[in-house]
Amino acid sequence: MKLSNSFSGALRTFAYFMASGTQYTLEGIDYLPLYGEEPSAIEQVFAIYANVIEIDENGNVLNAKYAEKRATDYLRSYCDPSFVVVPPYEHWEVELNEPPPLKDINS
Repeated sequence: MKLSNSFSGALRTFAYFMASGTQYTLEGIDYLPLYGEEPSAIEQVFAIYANVIEIDENGNVLNAKYAEKRATDYLRSYCDPSFVVVPPYEHWEVELNEPPPLKDINS
C-alpha cells in the first residue's frame, strides 16, 4: 500500500516550508542553521509531525495545520527556551519510532 496523495501533498508542503525557512508558524525564529548544526532537532520536528497527523479511511489528511503547529512548537521552544508548548507534549507525540532496515524488503 502506498501513502495517499493527500498525505504526500501535506508532507511535501510541510517539508518545503521547513527547508525554505518560510514556515509561517516559525516567523522570527532563525531555525535554518539547525539543519547542519543540530539535525536531531529537525528530526524531532518531523517525528512529531508524523506522530500527530491523522488520516481518514480514504487517506485524506484531517489535521495538517494542527500537526504542523505541534511540530513547529517544538522547534520554537528549542530555539526560544521562554516559549511554552501548550498543551505539553504527550509521550506518543515526541516518540522517535524505529527506523527502517538498512536494506529494502523487496530488494
